[in-house]
Amino acid sequence: MRKYLALLLPLILAQSPLAEAQVALPNVRLPNLPGGLPSTGLPLNGDRTLSGLSDDLDPRRLEDLRRLHILDLIRKNPKAIEADPNGAPILRGEVVAFSPSDTALEKARAAGFAVLRERVLDGLDARLVVLKVPDGTATRRALKQLKGLDPEGAYDFNHLYTDSGEVLGGGAGGVSTVAGTSGGASDDVGSGANNSASTRVGLIDGGLDVSHDVFRDIVIHQHGCAGAAVPAAHGTAVASLMIGRSPRFHGAAPGSELYAADVYCGLPTGGAVDAVADALAWLVRERVAVINVSLVGPPNVMLENVVRMVVARGHVVVAAVGNDGPAAPPLYPASYPDVVGVTAVDAHQRALLEACRGRQVKFSAPGADMSAANPAQSYAVVRGTSFASPIVAGLLAEAVRVPDKEAAQRAVADLAKHAIDLGAPGPDPVYGFGLVGGDLHPELALVGSRSN
Repeated sequence: MRKYLALLLPLILAQSPLAEAQVALPNVRLPNLPGGLPSTGLPLNGDRTLSGLSDDLDPRRLEDLRRLHILDLIRKNPKAIEADPNGAPILRGEVVAFSPSDTALEKARAAGFAVLRERVLDGLDARLVVLKVPDGTATRRALKQLKGLDPEGAYDFNHLYTDSGEVLGGGAGGVSTVAGTSGGASDDVGSGANNSASTRVGLIDGGLDVSHDVFRDIVIHQHGCAGAAVPAAHGTAVASLMIGRSPRFHGAAPGSELYAADVYCGLPTGGAVDAVADALAWLVRERVAVINVSLVGPPNVMLENVVRMVVARGHVVVAAVGNDGPAAPPLYPASYPDVVGVTAVDAHQRALLEACRGRQVKFSAPGADMSAANPAQSYAVVRGTSFASPIVAGLLAEAVRVPDKEAAQRAVADLAKHAIDLGAPGPDPVYGFGLVGGDLHPELALVGSRSN
């Protein structure tokens, strides 16, 4: 961690008024970094808010921070993870094929490829086949070889998608776990006594701590991880902001029935594109109209095809735009056509410094200076576009109860009409149509307390 901090400190403190204070390092309180970067373990300074400290970050360096996080992930898992030609994380020695023909698979086998696993996407009438690269062949060369064997086919790396926000004090992304929680693949949790019984919403993220008080008496269907329950801080926080409820806490659609797919399962190799595609297909099969994806990554042929099919069937895909900074290239799936990309604002209705910008931004919602549920019956401070996205998804789920393309378009248009215009007049690349759910930012006073 000390070596990691040595790399990060020059980036964080560049052009910052804190730079002169480095001689008193114990008094310098670093922010938790965007994009699920490892926590420094240093607390926040009592006279500075998380938002204020993050404003000291050089926005040109934010993409570098994500790159460092990816390099650290690869360094810790060199046998399982490598980088694609653009530096994005991929599963080593794996190439994914989209609905390949029998002839194409025969050619692949003859060239030394083997089928590792197959994801039948029942809800989409498609399938993904994950092929193992022949021993001694580089993954990028293997991808090029498959495209040559089947020029009409669709092939790509098995990219990994990471979370788009930080849970302070609760672990990051899909790797933090808590033991002793019930639930599993396609399990139902709760008695069904809720205030939004007819509202259903989908979530693709890490696992949930369904025992948390904010999920009491809410029906939660779980999918993934071969039936195992692997609760994570990020997934728990995102779900709470969407459907959670308690005397002092409520999400955007409190008490709604939740369909939650865990694509991480507590593994560093979690978030692979074939797992995300499988989760989307499950939600289509269950006819869940609105789906929240607080994950980001590079463009991928498999993901693009699946998202296009999901949207064409009348579902609304809501996604976080990411935290790589205003100058960063677009992240996906938020940047695919017809996906509802969401950015985050702080308590002063200012776009987060780390939030990505561009035409993919459709709405703004609270994403900082607020709390969310954390495993083990606690609450944590959250920050990032990850936590704005479920607020928009919850609002849309109240309006779109079943998959219907025209109804989905009307719901998005109606939400845009009621958005509070921020920034430049009209839709803009920073705030999109404007702020929605502005009152949905659970109080920070909950942090440090335990739910009953």
